[in-house]
Amino acid sequence: MIWSWEYAWSVLPLLLDVIGTTLLATLFGFLIACTFGMVLAVLGRSRFRVIRWTVNGFIEFVRNTPLLVQLFFLFYALPLSLGISMSAFTTGVIGLGLHYSTYLAEVYRSGINGVEKGQWEAARALNFSKQRTWTRIILPQAIPPILPIMGNYLIVVFKETPLLAAITVMEMLSRAKNIVSRDWRPTEPYTLVGILFLVISLLLAALVSLLEYKMAQRQSK
Repeated sequence: MIWSWEYAWSVLPLLLDVIGTTLLATLFGFLIACTFGMVLAVLGRSRFRVIRWTVNGFIEFVRNTPLLVQLFFLFYALPLSLGISMSAFTTGVIGLGLHYSTYLAEVYRSGINGVEKGQWEAARALNFSKQRTWTRIILPQAIPPILPIMGNYLIVVFKETPLLAAITVMEMLSRAKNIVSRDWRPTEPYTLVGILFLVISLLLAALVSLLEYKMAQRQSK
């Protein structure tokens, strides 16, 4: 028999047992991406050419190299070259965060560029400091329009978490591989992992759609 419901129900709790690791890696990785992406977006507008070049170079390098290679470097090469050693989970979270911060930096940049020039001029006329200009005027106007795009990247980060299996993070795919190695039945574990990813991705997509709807309602008022 290709598919056994009895066997599928028996391995499902083992997969659900590590779903928290997958969700935590997604959440923490996305938070790092949002935070560092904002830093990159702001530094990318620096009046100092060296800073702009450095930021743009970092973004291009990270975006044009595979995430899996970056994870291997952080987990295997960094401890040997610099003596910096982290747990597999921490390495995976940082790897996800740094990689997608470069994408979110561009999202932030588009939102910032969408703020009218008159807002910058008004801040200068009122003698606002740079910090106050960013926190009180620019960011409150730049972030709301890009929230749906950021939500889409949350889904992307979630779907990339299986790559963490390559650095021994025990998430859903790793657990499924262990089950397959033990029982030599690949159909049920891998199918269940796919279904779980599909269900959670659809739930996240529904939340993003709800966010878009709420924002559209707010803008129409």
